[in-house]
Amino acid sequence: MTTEKQRRVAIISLHTSPLAQPGVGDSGGMNVYVREMASALAQQGTECVVYTRADAAELPQEVVVEPGHRVIYVQAGPHHLPKEALTDIIDEFTEAVVDDIEARGGVDAVHAHYWLSGEVGHALKHRLDVPFIVTFHTLARVKGAGGDLEPGYREAAEAAQIGCADAVCVSCDAERSELIEHYGVPAGRVAIVSPGVEHAIFGPGDRRGARKAIDEHDNVPLVLFAGRIQALKGPDVAIRALALMCEPHARLLVVGGASGSNGHAHEEEMRLLADELGLSDRIRFVSPQPHHLLSTFYRAADVIVVPSRSESFGLVALEAAACGTPVVASAVGGLTSLVDDGVTGILVDSRTPSAFAEALDAVLSDSAMATSMSMAGAVASLDYSWTAAASRLNEVYDELRSAGLLECR
Repeated sequence: MTTEKQRRVAIISLHTSPLAQPGVGDSGGMNVYVREMASALAQQGTECVVYTRADAAELPQEVVVEPGHRVIYVQAGPHHLPKEALTDIIDEFTEAVVDDIEARGGVDAVHAHYWLSGEVGHALKHRLDVPFIVTFHTLARVKGAGGDLEPGYREAAEAAQIGCADAVCVSCDAERSELIEHYGVPAGRVAIVSPGVEHAIFGPGDRRGARKAIDEHDNVPLVLFAGRIQALKGPDVAIRALALMCEPHARLLVVGGASGSNGHAHEEEMRLLADELGLSDRIRFVSPQPHHLLSTFYRAADVIVVPSRSESFGLVALEAAACGTPVVASAVGGLTSLVDDGVTGILVDSRTPSAFAEALDAVLSDSAMATSMSMAGAVASLDYSWTAAASRLNEVYDELRSAGLLECR
């Protein structure tokens, strides 16, 4: 009797560690995605070796998260590098990853997350002769359509990676459509692998107790913004919306930290904006929280606002819904798949403060509707689990195992 060899996948997350705290610097939903997916894959028998850049001297060389899931911190370039400079160390990072993979006896596939990691994955496909899978999480041309222009070399890199990737994974139908529309990807090479939510952590609970835990009064309407404080996520829209709301006592809780090379300046701008609008006593800025503690903030809020310019999926919206919190979100990208308009929340077509103020007021002023949305969101979230996500991704890996490698276009 023979046993089938355990599959081993190299997962590339160059610019941010899956073990980093979301909401800090470049850490966000992608970190949660990579960490939770790797754990779920490992629990199903797929060994995951995650490669990320060491961005601090005190980091260990390797962290065993659980059996079959380890994170390797690769030394490449100075520890403190802005995201914009990471293209300079891709070759060095790639060589170190090749050395480690060969020392481990090889891998069966390479799965890259984000375009910077895609550059590494693209090279590894040719160096190691293994399938190359990429999950972009955000795309330059999609961001550009929303007003956030990215450098031309990023667009070119994404196009080249798409031309060579054996599979491109997306989170939902909306992201699949964007990928096909903007990059002309053959539909057969696009695999939908919806993220999950950890229901043992993110689920309905006592709102009054949650309010007490985060030191907020239980008789005041509370709006939550959870995410990195950057223009793409729209914290300014949330702040300006609060100023226009009919509910005069509503408070806004901003949970997140600075992101990007000018992140601290942008965070200070948001605090100044709150002052200028006379909202300092109604807005509370909270430092980024460990992922599992976000559930308390979700439960404490009457409604969560997600005014993103673009969003490939919107994990925050899913986690909030799982906790029974109605979602008011931009009608963009994956949010249109996650939020059932009028059922689990409200999708806002016009990304203006006045439109968001109107939607937030609608939820806060109608307790019956809010309760209905709360219950519907929690039920709908049950369709998403990391176990199901890993099962689907393992199917993708299985399909590639029996197929020949795609030739680069």
